[in-house]
Amino acid sequence: MESLILVLVGVLVAVATYLILSKQLLRVILGTAVLSHAAHLLILTMGGLKKGNVPLLEESEGPYTDALPQALILTAIVISFAVTAFVLVLGYRAYKTNGSANFDELRGTPDE
Repeated sequence: MESLILVLVGVLVAVATYLILSKQLLRVILGTAVLSHAAHLLILTMGGLKKGNVPLLEESEGPYTDALPQALILTAIVISFAVTAFVLVLGYRAYKTNGSANFDELRGTPDE
């Protein structure tokens, strides 16, 4: 199961790289969002996909599931959502100001 998720992470990184290398602003923003999701999956997979008990106060036999990777991913999801929302608003403002979302046209005049 972990190898399947690692293959999925590789596919997501490839898709994100393709989107980030695009000339359209929206594709670059979506590429960074996909790349952050790939990083979340990678952290979850490296934390281990264990089947264990919840680490509570009562003693039970068997392995415990570590909650630290899930807590880190939850924090990273909230931060990446806020950053993506901010960059989308920034991109919308750039489009309204300049009338284009293409990086070649946002670059400015060749004399600059």
